[in-house]
Formats: sequence, C-alpha cells, structure tokens
Amino acid sequence: MEAREPLRDVRGALRAVLARLRGSGRGQGQGRDCRKLSEDVQNAILAVATVYYWLPKGQGTTLRKMVRDATTEVVEGMIQLTDTILNASVESLSQEQLISTGSVWEACEQVSNLPRDNQAAVASTLAACLGVVKDAVEEMEHALVEGQDPYGDIMEDEELGFRGNRDTYWSEADRQLLSSCMGLMKASKACLKKVLAAVKAHGKADSPEQIAQLDDLADISNEISPSVDELALSMYPPVNPLAVRLNAAKLASVLKKVLEIAKASHVCPPAEEGWVQFLTGAVDHNMNKVKNFTQGQL
Repeated sequence: MEAREPLRDVRGALRAVLARLRGSGRGQGQGRDCRKLSEDVQNAILAVATVYYWLPKGQGTTLRKMVRDATTEVVEGMIQLTDTILNASVESLSQEQLISTGSVWEACEQVSNLPRDNQAAVASTLAACLGVVKDAVEEMEHALVEGQDPYGDIMEDEELGFRGNRDTYWSEADRQLLSSCMGLMKASKACLKKVLAAVKAHGKADSPEQIAQLDDLADISNEISPSVDELALSMYPPVNPLAVRLNAAKLASVLKKVLEIAKASHVCPPAEEGWVQFLTGAVDHNMNKVKNFTQGQL
C-alpha cells in the first residue's frame, strides 16, 4: 500500500469536519452538536498524526520527512482554525474562518501530491534542488555579463558615498577566477540533472538496500544548493580569492561525494558510468583552475 493512501482517507474525513466547522462559525452549532464537533476535530487530528507514526521507517527517511511535513501542515492548520473559532466573536469570525479553512483545505489537497514511495520522494527532492541551483547559476551568469555592475540596482547613498568605488566592480583577474567558479556551478546543475534522470530511470524502492541508497543520494544532494549559494556569495566584489577558493573546494568535495554515491548505487548501472566519470573530470578541471588562480594568495 502506498504511503499516501491512508492520508487520502483521512483527507475525506477532514473535509467533512471542515464543512461542519464552517457551519459552526455561522452560529449553527450549539450544546451537544458543539461537543460532538469538538470530538470529531480531535479525532481527525489524531488520525492525521497516526498516519505519520504508522509509516515504517524502513519505507525511507526522505519519504517520511515529506509525510511528516504534510501531516504537520494539516495539524497546525486545524489547530489554527479551531483557535480562530474559539477566540473570535461571531461578528468577526466569517473572514478569519474563511482564511483558516482555506489553509487547511489547501494542506489537505497537498496530500494528493505526496510521493508514492521513497524513489518518487527522492526524485522530488532532487528536482527541487535542481530548480534552486538553476536559479543561482542564471543569476550569477546575468551578473557576470561583460561590463555589468553587479550592484547596479543599488542606488547611491549620501552617507555611504559615491558607488563608483572599484570595490563594487570585478577586475579582469576576478573574472578569470570566477569563470572557473561558474564552471563548478554549472557542473552542480549538470550533476543534479544526471542524478535525477538516473533515479527516475533506474531507482527502485523494493529492498532496504535500495531505499537506503536513495536516501543517501538525497541527503548528500541536499548539500549542493547551500554550497552553491556560499560560493556565489563569495564571488561578488570585493572578491576575496581565498574565500572563493575555500567555498569552491567545499562545493567540489560535495559534488564528488554525490558522484561517488551515485556510482556505487543501483541507480547507475555499469553501462552508464560514463557520465559520472565525465562530471568528475569536469569538477577536478575547474577546481584545479581555481587553485592555479589563487596560488599566489597562499
């Protein structure tokens, strides 16, 4: 049975409770009906929480995190909605309740989008990471356009002084160094793209070993985006070459670890190891160029 099926059953029950809560906000519930409604709310929240605890850890930590997040969102939404009904006056309840009800309804709808298993959960995680890295690469490419001022959207400040200070621009030496850094950032995007394709094509969640390998891939891949961000931030002027080298080395280390884990897992059959070797070479090539450009700073 898919992990999302029990949550779908609970979603139906929650919808019924939401409809009754909406009616209670208009003064339609009194006495015994209110007590019954409060019991139904409590049971619905407990049912949602139970689904998360029911999901075996052996199904995969990546999948469990997504189910946990979906569960938390529904529970917190129900708590907020109940609190709104209890504390707001009847006259002012309508709009507040509408907003809170909508939030819970949206959280319930998200249940339909939960991954079916750990393979789908890891693929979803990798796709999210890839999207963030793509944005970072595009932003830096835009900033590095020849002659462009990376702080061009910042107006001059009387207290800070004229913004023509050369510390706000890249020198030619900076640009040569940053070219290799961009190579690493593009390698990050390519790495995530290839690993995602491999997980979709060959990933399975039929055995504990396969599930664990997928989780390892997701865990290490989650480190790519923060490492790309740190490198990108250090690339803005005034450039500190040693800081750039340190952040580049950190990103290169993460990328090589991702490639090693991918190569050793079931998502990368021997016949498809060529892309792993190619990307490993690309990472080494760009990192060596960064080292050469910063050698005189040591």
